[in-house]
Amino acid sequence: MTTIGLIGSGHIGSTVARLAVNAGHDVVLSNSRGPETLADLVDELGEHARAATAAEAAEAGEIVVVTIPLKNYRQVPVEPLRGKVVIDTNNYYPQRDGHIAELDEESTTTAEMLQAHLPDSHVVKAFNNIYFGHLLELARPADSPERSVLAIAGDDDDAKQTVTGFLDSIGYDAYDVGPLAEGWRYQRDTAAYATLYDGGDGSTWPPTQPRQVTADFLQEKLAEAKRYRDM
Repeated sequence: MTTIGLIGSGHIGSTVARLAVNAGHDVVLSNSRGPETLADLVDELGEHARAATAAEAAEAGEIVVVTIPLKNYRQVPVEPLRGKVVIDTNNYYPQRDGHIAELDEESTTTAEMLQAHLPDSHVVKAFNNIYFGHLLELARPADSPERSVLAIAGDDDDAKQTVTGFLDSIGYDAYDVGPLAEGWRYQRDTAAYATLYDGGDGSTWPPTQPRQVTADFLQEKLAEAKRYRDM
């Protein structure tokens, strides 16, 4: 089993932590408010979970999940993540993050920005295009015909294999979209974004009817992706 460090313990982070603990992994949680604010979540998750600072979570994790508002990505500790696999869940919301010229111009992607900040880490983009409630509800054993896929992108094949193994352990197959530069295909407001996993009519948020997403369905939606300037 693997130790998963979490930099950020909001909806996605806490859900990944729950799935990881259920799969037998240890988790080290952190947030911007301090370890003491995570006491209730740690108690809920049990003996395989503990709270720490972001630097301590980065140091402890064999795989580290960065799941914070994009505007704070430069606060991610660099040195303890050197050589490690880092899962990036970030999305760009200008109303929250402020306008970032490179993303407005679409000359880069959120995951490439985190990779530039962590030059000696191996960043893989995942978990950014699924509602946290669906992420928890759709997890299935490996032999289940109802298992869903999650998109991943990264520049290091070994890192993607590591993330594929982790996803498998928590109930998902991985679909390799390609290098980090292709991560735009499942970024905010694309066809492969969060409503992909919504079995309702798309008229309500948060959605309430999770649906299985197969590799073929995901591939179809990825192919429909349009750049923001073309929407």
